[in-house]
Amino acid sequence: MSIIEKAIGKLEKGVSNKFEKAAEQVEQKDDVKSKSVSMPVNEALRDSETDLIDRHVQETAKTNFINIDLDRLHRLGIVTPDKGKTQIAEQFRIIKRPLLTKAFTKKNNNLIMISSALAGEGKSFCSVNLAMSIASEMDHRVLLIDADVARPSMPNLLGFTNKKGLMELLLGESNDVADVMIKTNVEKLSLITVGTSHSHATELLASQTMAMLLEELAQRYNDRIVIFDAPPILLTSEARVLAERVGQIVLVVEAERTTQQAVNHVLDQFNSKSNINLIYNKVRSFSSSEYYGYYYS
Repeated sequence: MSIIEKAIGKLEKGVSNKFEKAAEQVEQKDDVKSKSVSMPVNEALRDSETDLIDRHVQETAKTNFINIDLDRLHRLGIVTPDKGKTQIAEQFRIIKRPLLTKAFTKKNNNLIMISSALAGEGKSFCSVNLAMSIASEMDHRVLLIDADVARPSMPNLLGFTNKKGLMELLLGESNDVADVMIKTNVEKLSLITVGTSHSHATELLASQTMAMLLEELAQRYNDRIVIFDAPPILLTSEARVLAERVGQIVLVVEAERTTQQAVNHVLDQFNSKSNINLIYNKVRSFSSSEYYGYYYS
């Protein structure tokens, strides 16, 4: 039974007891007048239930909305919908196109995991940029999920405090995706944080509950792209578990840092049928500014 159902039950019981006592007193004085008590009781219960539900909806709406500082994101080098045709916006237009082309051609292809071999290679930065770029599409919405349990980056990048999220869903502490989904001032962008850190995160991601959640996310909306900002593949086991259940994988490779050996080791973690894409990032151009190259396979 949900929290709201319990609250309504207590409210009904309390209101009912008060009116029953009132009815007994009236019945002792005038048996005819006692017959009219049932109508106010029912009306009071209905009004109380409606008020309680309305308050719950309003509180949830307040909790599950953040106003992203788009000027701050722009200063950080992240794609924003109000800055027009910037260099990084153009680069992520190129990056997103093949991913979108395949998104709905096969089951779960609209579930995209972004990871890297090691920490610090820019996977979270690329995850947010890709999500912001897809949010500008006419025909698609995007849900960005922070799945890096050990080192969640999304709250810091987007400027908000961590909230209940993925782990709470998998633990059964939240019963519906809508309870943890955060709307934003970017119309087509929604978020789910990683939630509370958990020592059995790998097992939770490998659970049947996670499989059911992914099924719901993939099928619930026919225009939604779901992006998972996953942990580094060579540092944790969570990303390898998640990779088995998504349709597309994007591996971020940092120029002049990620070795060929590390890339090969990462690729060995996946089966031959995995749909793997590489972003070669932080490449220095002649103007000494960084840009994000893309290799698609």
